[in-house]
Amino acid sequence: MDPVPVRCLLNSISRYLHLVACQTIRYNPIQTRIGNVVHLLYLLKPFLDEVVDCKTPPDDDCLNSACEDLDSVVNQAREFLEDCSPKLSKLFGVFHCELLLEKVQTCSLKIAGILLQLSQASSSVQGVERCMEEIECFKQERTLTEHINNALRNQTDDNDDLDSIIQMIGLVSNQDLLKESIAVEKEQMDQLIDLVSCIREHMLKTEFLEVAKGVSTPPYFRCPLSTELMVDPVIVASGQTFDRTSIKEWLDNGLAVCPRTRQVLSHQELIPNYTVKAMIESWLEANNITLAVNSGADASSIANNMGSNDFNRTESFRFSLRSSSFTSRSSVEAGNGFEKVKINVPASVSKDFEIFELSSQEQSYTHSRSESVCSVVSSVDYVPSLTSETQSLPMNQQSYSEASTNECSVQTMMTSHTIKLVEDLKTGSNKEKTAAAAEIRRLTINSVENRVHIGRCGAITPLLSLLYSEEKLTQEQAVTALLNLSISEVNKAMIVEAGAIEPLVHVLNTGNDRTKENSAATLFSLSVVQVNRERIGQCNAAIHALVSLLGKGTLRGKKDAASALFNLSITHENKARIVQAKAVKYLVEMLDPGLEMVDKAVALLANLSGVGEGRQEIVRGGGVPLLVETVDSGSGRGKENAASVLLQLCLNSPKFCTLVLQEGAIPPLVALSQSGTQRAKEKAHQLLSHFRNQRGARMKKGRS
Repeated sequence: MDPVPVRCLLNSISRYLHLVACQTIRYNPIQTRIGNVVHLLYLLKPFLDEVVDCKTPPDDDCLNSACEDLDSVVNQAREFLEDCSPKLSKLFGVFHCELLLEKVQTCSLKIAGILLQLSQASSSVQGVERCMEEIECFKQERTLTEHINNALRNQTDDNDDLDSIIQMIGLVSNQDLLKESIAVEKEQMDQLIDLVSCIREHMLKTEFLEVAKGVSTPPYFRCPLSTELMVDPVIVASGQTFDRTSIKEWLDNGLAVCPRTRQVLSHQELIPNYTVKAMIESWLEANNITLAVNSGADASSIANNMGSNDFNRTESFRFSLRSSSFTSRSSVEAGNGFEKVKINVPASVSKDFEIFELSSQEQSYTHSRSESVCSVVSSVDYVPSLTSETQSLPMNQQSYSEASTNECSVQTMMTSHTIKLVEDLKTGSNKEKTAAAAEIRRLTINSVENRVHIGRCGAITPLLSLLYSEEKLTQEQAVTALLNLSISEVNKAMIVEAGAIEPLVHVLNTGNDRTKENSAATLFSLSVVQVNRERIGQCNAAIHALVSLLGKGTLRGKKDAASALFNLSITHENKARIVQAKAVKYLVEMLDPGLEMVDKAVALLANLSGVGEGRQEIVRGGGVPLLVETVDSGSGRGKENAASVLLQLCLNSPKFCTLVLQEGAIPPLVALSQSGTQRAKEKAHQLLSHFRNQRGARMKKGRS
């Protein structure tokens, strides 16, 4: 019998080896891993040639199946090479190559084992044995995947794994980091996106960036995206501040989420942050640094226009250096928080910077609710511009002597104001409590520092008590204030420790539409933290209330509930709890394209399909036809997650596999394997390969 699968595999290997020989990939980490794939294929190829050349080749279903599996992997490796471009994320490229290398090693070892059993001649046996030994002994150097897992577990300042990743990937400049951030975002791999965020934060804390000899840039004056000194700081819809050039490049690449908070930006307007810009200018002037740049010039061009004061920064990241002058931050915030450290800012600027959070009740922000799920923070509709006095920033010795005094007076004003608000929350009349909650809500809309300060002044517990108020307006102001406070990483643990889960569930069960939405959004915000996910998941009432909102809430309420449940489903133990709360039937209904919920529903179903109960409910609820339809006509992310659900169904049940085939899944899967996202292609290839294996098994059973 002609060994067709073996011939196909040899043909694929030859095409791949030819492509490697013609390809000129200059990036060493990817080059090394491709070379390792080639090495393993060269070890196996002579024995596959013998099978084809043999006059009576073995007719073995196991060998044919194993060859089909390796053929699929080799074709994936070839497609990766064909799609490889300079714009590809370095992290994704290395990560993907390591996965392919691991698959090639596993499949090659399986084929060698089968050939060993089929071999008759002793010389051939010895050759196959040596081949198996070499494949078994082949080990990658410590993989990027290991470093990534360790780095994400150990998120401290002294993170050797992050340093190793930076060296391995070769991020030798801040521009490299910006390009990698954009490239990773386009690949839509959550693990790598989280990793790059960690690298950026690590850089801000540990890299010693000098703008003049002996003068390093304070971390809060550096762009969170490029880590360069901000020349033209602007505020985006999430309330975060970035340098205009960096965030514009991010947005111009079609990315619509905040690089730091991961929230979808409700608009793409860039609002000048005059306060931060004035503070940076003051700091530069205090250190006798002149940046002779045109308006809009990017940070990389500053180095060419510094005059006598050049950038004295290393071209690579300095792992061992720690800046002692500017690391006294009392907390690490998700936003650009300025701590109360003395940085010699003129009194006029210091005063204006603090007061504009407090003084603009009339010139307030338009804010109906804090955006959750899509954007946990509201956009800024009003940013006060500096007075002519602060824009001119006269720098003299008297200014510096006054700065500390003014800063202290502003702190005192802010603290006394907050203490009064907390006191009103505790002992005031209903009207005073509502007004205090509304004021805290206003103060925490966009100010990272206010969130931390108000949280530390004891506002959380009395706000939680207001969630039981029978006055719907009071309840709404309190829950929205808590939502704003929960955005701060510092406050997330404090809010849960204060016993927030039960009051938030009470609001979900008894509040009006808006309070229910904001309560779900708060649970979503809190569940970003693993420990909080576990605690919320252990409260069955919380999951049931979220599922109820998922089924019966407003469209925004459904989206908030779906996002909160998605976060909770990341913890494995919560998956069964969510299924038992009857979430799947609502999620299947939401696969109807007319309901605008397909992407959120199928993302959550992808997580829930990881447990048997979830798979049973998806099939029982009639989800298979809708999932196949999503693979056929959904969005890129929707197709990917729908394919993931179908793969889980098929791998775990031959009965479900038959049902998927009966719904006509093969044509859309074939199309997806050729034109979907990288992960979608992989899922589609796995499904199609599984279908072939199932068919082969049935044919074998029929012959026997």
